[in-house]
Amino acid sequence: MPVAELSAPPGARDLLLETASAIMRDGDIVDISLSELSLRSGLNSALVKYYFGNKAGLLKALLDRDWQAIVTSVDALVAKDEWDAEAKLRRHISKVIDTFYAVPYLNRLTMRMVRESDDAEARRIADCYLSPIYRAYEELIGEGVRDGVFRDIDPQLFYFTVTGAVDRFFSTRLVMKYCFDTDTLTEELRDRYREHTIDIIMAGILAR
Repeated sequence: MPVAELSAPPGARDLLLETASAIMRDGDIVDISLSELSLRSGLNSALVKYYFGNKAGLLKALLDRDWQAIVTSVDALVAKDEWDAEAKLRRHISKVIDTFYAVPYLNRLTMRMVRESDDAEARRIADCYLSPIYRAYEELIGEGVRDGVFRDIDPQLFYFTVTGAVDRFFSTRLVMKYCFDTDTLTEELRDRYREHTIDIIMAGILAR
């Protein structure tokens, strides 16, 4: 069906992406059904084929959208010459927690896309989105070590520490439901976890 016959409103592509994101956030999943996407967005599901090729293309575009914001943010943070390494790292961890609160599916979606992609696409994801975070940690930790603020720790292991701490918390609604009688991740709980995580991680890396 030609796209003109689908009566696509302005911003339809972005609306499809945001609706897909909302479905995964609300359901604590890393998949969508095109019928639910159509129902919740109010758009014809044939627009997925027009804009993205297929559902896999939609998920790829969503991954690119969410990761690009993170990479841009961390690049800008590293470039802030007026901030020291400790301030930068505290700010970064805070932003990572805010990001996972907004898109808690991100790490699981990334791993799914890497597993289901061919080698070239998996390498693209790693080069564009994962490696820049690791390189930022190399630079920030190296700067802190040179300044005598940080212990000399492995940036690769630090990457897994931060990612694991944040991803595990924001993908654990079933644990919260059956252990703590709630499956709602509120802003108040996010803020408490942000403070807790920054304190724990920084205590492990600071030289003093």
